Amino acid sequence: MPDHDPRTFPDPATAPAFAARLHALADASLTAATGQEAAQADTELVAGLRALLDPSAGDRLPQAFATAPSAAICRHLWRMLVLSERTAERDDALGITMFAVPLVIVAGQEGGGDAQTTLSGVLDDAAALAAILRDHGALGGNLTFTLANVLVGAAAIELPRLPELLARRVMPDAGMPPLDFEPAPMVQLRGQEGVHLRFLVGGALSARSADLLARTFVGAWGMPFTQAIGHQLSAPGLPVLALPRVPQPLSAALRDGRAAHREVAAQLFASNAIRKLRASVGEPTAVISMHRTPDASTGGEVRLSLSSPFDSREAEGFRCPLFAFDRIPDVVTMLRDLLRDCRVNEVHVLPGVHGDRDAATGLPLLFKGENLPEADSRVH
Repeated sequence: MPDHDPRTFPDPATAPAFAARLHALADASLTAATGQEAAQADTELVAGLRALLDPSAGDRLPQAFATAPSAAICRHLWRMLVLSERTAERDDALGITMFAVPLVIVAGQEGGGDAQTTLSGVLDDAAALAAILRDHGALGGNLTFTLANVLVGAAAIELPRLPELLARRVMPDAGMPPLDFEPAPMVQLRGQEGVHLRFLVGGALSARSADLLARTFVGAWGMPFTQAIGHQLSAPGLPVLALPRVPQPLSAALRDGRAAHREVAAQLFASNAIRKLRASVGEPTAVISMHRTPDASTGGEVRLSLSSPFDSREAEGFRCPLFAFDRIPDVVTMLRDLLRDCRVNEVHVLPGVHGDRDAATGLPLLFKGENLPEADSRVH
């Protein structure tokens, strides 16, 4: 298992005072000697994050995460942010629970027609999707909720938008307000398969003490929901498969949706590349390696290369993004499990951190089974 992290985290000294206090509380919780000490630090941390969820806090919430000095602290901040959102204090007996359904959308444009097709992200019948969720009790049996009639991208529920969105939890005198969002179109090139991350945002009227989002798995509603939303999104010559996750608090949906999108993208890459290599040169060799790269938002990524010793020119590569909250062993395990499911027997996991570019070609550096660094001769 890799023992180095290719990501770059900020110097703790650069964090503003309010953020440094939250980071210190997260560290205190993670390093506490007793459960009681950890719980006390978490209570203070949740209170601090709740204060940042007030729209009057400006851009302090994204600052707190952007200046997190390590993956462990960033990950704990996310856990406590989700808890802060789930357990928000409301003065009224009734309020609105904001939620989102992460959707990983796989589209493949068939041959012929235009060079590209754009899916608008506008839903013809959001009420039909809500009815499926309602009929299957997907929101803890809650029946009083509405869905936006568009699919949005991650930016629509990202940390800078979160306080504004959660301000809608207060029930207005006029009843539940409309969910107005701009759709995020999806562009699909001819002859290619694409994997897109979108979110379906909703709001549910609920009692203050109700937890509508406790489910951790997609139940019986998953199949009819997938069929219905695929039917609404599909275009002539462009079939669409929409894979939903459970309705979640907005912050949890954002975090888990990104991880799900990465996993499905890796699955699509691996299945296509392995099929191609087996058809042309036989069984592939896989290499997983860590790389520092300025192209990545965190400064680092995991790369998967698939090649065969019988054709030194034939190789396929996948650049797997790393988020600030990731545990690198979890990402590597995801890739290894995927390769095992695809019956790839020779898998190398390189130790250490490697550069971005191949000095000879100037292309992104990808290792092949026959040119591994001398330090790695093991098959994992």
